Amino acid sequence: MSIKDKITAFLFGSRARDEAVPEAEAAPRVQAEPGPAAAAASSFGAMVVEMPPEHPIHQLYDLRRKEAGPLPHIRLTLDGEGTLPEELLHKESGRVKTFLTSVCGARLKEVNGRAPGKSSKKRGEDELEEGPPPLDAQPCFFLSADKLYAWVLVLPPVRGGAEITRDLLYEAMYEADLSYGIETRTADQLSHDNRKYFNLFLIAKGKPAFDGQNGNIVEHFPRVVERILEVDEFNQVDYTSLNLIYNVKQGEEICRLIRPTEGEPGRTVLDQEIPARGGKEVPLPKGRNTEIAEDGISLVASIAGHVEFTGRSFQVKPVLDIAENVDFSTGDINFLGDVNIAGDVLSGFTVRAMGNIHVGGVLEAGSIVEAGGDLVVVKGILGDGTTVTRSHRSVFSKYIENATIHVRENLQTDCIINGNIYCDGEVQVKSGRGTIMGGRIWSAKRILAKAVGSPAECRTTIVLGGMPCNSFERELLRKEMKDLEMELEKLECQPESQVKSSLLQKVQARLSVAELKFKHLETGLDAVARGMDGLDQGRLECGIAYAGTEIIYEHEVVRLQVESRQCTATVVNGEILLM
Repeated sequence: MSIKDKITAFLFGSRARDEAVPEAEAAPRVQAEPGPAAAAASSFGAMVVEMPPEHPIHQLYDLRRKEAGPLPHIRLTLDGEGTLPEELLHKESGRVKTFLTSVCGARLKEVNGRAPGKSSKKRGEDELEEGPPPLDAQPCFFLSADKLYAWVLVLPPVRGGAEITRDLLYEAMYEADLSYGIETRTADQLSHDNRKYFNLFLIAKGKPAFDGQNGNIVEHFPRVVERILEVDEFNQVDYTSLNLIYNVKQGEEICRLIRPTEGEPGRTVLDQEIPARGGKEVPLPKGRNTEIAEDGISLVASIAGHVEFTGRSFQVKPVLDIAENVDFSTGDINFLGDVNIAGDVLSGFTVRAMGNIHVGGVLEAGSIVEAGGDLVVVKGILGDGTTVTRSHRSVFSKYIENATIHVRENLQTDCIINGNIYCDGEVQVKSGRGTIMGGRIWSAKRILAKAVGSPAECRTTIVLGGMPCNSFERELLRKEMKDLEMELEKLECQPESQVKSSLLQKVQARLSVAELKFKHLETGLDAVARGMDGLDQGRLECGIAYAGTEIIYEHEVVRLQVESRQCTATVVNGEILLM
């Protein structure tokens, strides 16, 4: 070991001795494949800036080594402490390379005596007389695109120029307008750091702007009511537990508004304000029979009733409670809200409601019930072949016997006996006995049952696909028009009188209305049929299908001659396929 190496080892320790390479060797270059330091740094994100061997920074490094002796390796990192966002590091990695090329290239020109502003002839005379002038250490500042972060790269002095000092660094920051978020500890200690040159130091951090939070609604009632019946361990359904009515008292809070917050502006490292957006206001979903409280943030019920969300707002429907049966003591019911009936709907009486209808007992034969929402019949629907029950949503009933059901969504029951079902959704008969026996079941989507038909081979018709409810309405209108035409014929056979003329006008008006409805319905059915042309619809899934079961799709009919277990019937390319 030479005397020079011994002195270097004594002053700087083993690390300096390891880094003290002979001048003949090339200065440390960044390899094509990152070394261990770069690999470790990359675990925090794209922190190490890779520069090619021919970059001006390496030439400046070689010059510094010749003048000042051994130097630490060049290691340019944007985030030496691993605290900056990875997205920021990836975004700035390209910009910092451009910055390094610019400042190091300009510095190299100064070192070589090609500073701008002097002609080549004048520069040559000055160099002959005085020689190249010394260059002091030069702090160079790199700002992120959003000006929230600033890094400093200190280029070393050349030919005996002044080393970097605290005062020189602060003076350079003042000239660069860096005045906010200065990392004073880094600035004060940088001049004493053995890696002060050819390294990037985070010298200033701005304050990011924070946008305000948008307003929000805290709701005390659900927007979507789950109409699902759960089956217990005995495969039984408790229809009394399906309460679709959410009662609210007058003045009770339905939902509460959380107001938006104001944004918090930020500042750049150049002490410039970064504006922030405030949160957006959210209106209270005020609907019918609701009002905004005096505090302006609460939506309360203006009447007692049932809370329902209608797609854009909460509304309160009045609820009519019938403590006993619908009979002569109550008469027929026609209500704009929801109806709760504790007992039965007796034969000959009608219940119509714009909302949900909940019947704690049975619907007797000859009764008429029509619900604008869901219909729940806890004990069952018992008809006589003429009973018609309608629901514009779903129907839930313990059993259905000898009744006609018209339902726009789904139907769920334990048993259907000799029923005429028109359902635009699914017919689910999986709980309890799970039997469909006799009658005609028409579902647009799917029919699920444990058993279809009976061992006695009673005729049970299953119709798949199509538009059941619209077809049902068409048949009712056709029957109505036929009855009106017969009534007109009878009236025309009567002798002329003022009563006859009056009756003829009324019947003709009713017939004209029915014909218009029928024409409008036919047009709608044709349009929907054209849109569904080529689409396979309808499916039957049952544990057992007995002989005598008839499956229909449009004009195709399949009759089961033998019992079929785990039967599945689907429509494929317009044909019924049994599996």
